[in-house]
Amino acid sequence: MRQIDDSALKRHSDLRFRSEYDYALFEYYRSAKVIAYLEQAGVSMTGRILDAGCGGGGMPVSFAEEAESLTAIDLTPRFRDAGTRLAAERGVRNVSFAVANGMWLPFPDRAFDLVLSHAVIEHVANAARYLRECRRVLKSGGRMYLSTSPYLSFAGAHLPRLKVPVPLHLLLGRRAAFATFCALARHAPWALREPEHENTFIKAARQGTVKHDDLLERVRIHRMRTLILDAGFEILRENLHQTRTFRRLPGPIARWLRDSRLTQDVVVGAVEYVLRIDDAAPNRAR
Repeated sequence: MRQIDDSALKRHSDLRFRSEYDYALFEYYRSAKVIAYLEQAGVSMTGRILDAGCGGGGMPVSFAEEAESLTAIDLTPRFRDAGTRLAAERGVRNVSFAVANGMWLPFPDRAFDLVLSHAVIEHVANAARYLRECRRVLKSGGRMYLSTSPYLSFAGAHLPRLKVPVPLHLLLGRRAAFATFCALARHAPWALREPEHENTFIKAARQGTVKHDDLLERVRIHRMRTLILDAGFEILRENLHQTRTFRRLPGPIARWLRDSRLTQDVVVGAVEYVLRIDDAAPNRAR
């Protein structure tokens, strides 16, 4: 999906929580922005690509339309009824899906030209090992696309939002805020902004199940840069996307908040990287 279709993206964004397939469709259309970002950075999509955490599978179907072949993995078979269906509907035959762990990739060294990691690393138990594995399976000169969100931002917190926008994760800390939202989902769901079909906390409460915190890597921008370099990559491009609230501030103030280590993890809602193997650095994956 190369063409950015804002109307289709808005339409599928509004529907994305109805089912795994609807979310895969949303990812399919949103991937056009990732393709544009990579092309601006001079990255080719024509070779062999690995999506190292594909979720429902919308993004790999889109990238497969451009690539020689695409392999997509996830810890759970979310793609089974979404990505495989979407691939069949779009006539995409050069994409394959598999259940696998990104920390132990079942592929030989230097197997891929490009690795995709979109909103994955924050859910990985050992981010350092995951990055080293991604480097191991990249060919010399290969590239990696990595996107994530700082956990202190609203987007990166992966928590519901209150109707009154109070940043509980900043005031109470992660553990206490998570417990508070679990309690609100059980006893006062009306206090939460998202409806039930968009809110896994409310869903878990209604089903009587325990909601587990799946934010395993507490992403901070400075630490992420260190992990990237330690894994044997060099950073070709880094974009820090501020949330809308902070983008509205006067330019010098907004830039200072974005670039200062004191504030950037709060005001930046998403980070995008284009990485290249640093051939002078050892890969310590084993």
